[in-house]
Amino acid sequence: MIAHLVYFADPMCSWCWGFSPAIDAIAAKHPDLPIRLVLGGLRPFTRTPMDEAAKARTRQHWEHVEAASGQPFDYGFFDREGFVYDTEPAARAVVAARRLDPARVFALKRRIAHAFYAENQDVTDAAILVTLADEEGLDRDAFAATFEADATREETLADFAVSKASGVTGFPTLVAGPAGDKGDRYEPIALGFLPADEVLARVDAFFEGR
Repeated sequence: MIAHLVYFADPMCSWCWGFSPAIDAIAAKHPDLPIRLVLGGLRPFTRTPMDEAAKARTRQHWEHVEAASGQPFDYGFFDREGFVYDTEPAARAVVAARRLDPARVFALKRRIAHAFYAENQDVTDAAILVTLADEEGLDRDAFAATFEADATREETLADFAVSKASGVTGFPTLVAGPAGDKGDRYEPIALGFLPADEVLARVDAFFEGR
């Protein structure tokens, strides 16, 4: 197998939003290094609206991510009433992009996260996801059809299953392998948030042995 990274993440995971600069830095420094994105399924199919306690917990997470990463957040989100934090539609949108144009997967994931965290857009809304995909150069009609397709729903669930079967317990999770004499072993690069420079150092250290 060719050396590569596997990134377990969710577009509606705040720590993954904080980790976005690290993924961008890897892509910039190692443009030929494949990164496979597996949609983790943070809170898929949630049906219960957020209450004040849930808002308080989520706000605390966002504040920690902002302090650690410097990523922007729009706290107007917490003025919403009745928001249902269902992460399945955003994850399925990324899978739809993968089915249409794999080269745009990370760009759409980043755009969805930015829209949610920095622009207070409702990325559980299919119409908004279609607009974001259009902004990233995906054909609006083709994306809308692919987003609703049964095959896309099934592929999204398959990603969730891979994440669970891999023993991933939190996002972001970034692993590397195989490389050089390391056989088929995958080794962790980041189990949770780390600054971009530390992530790059770990990636470099792992692949030096190729």
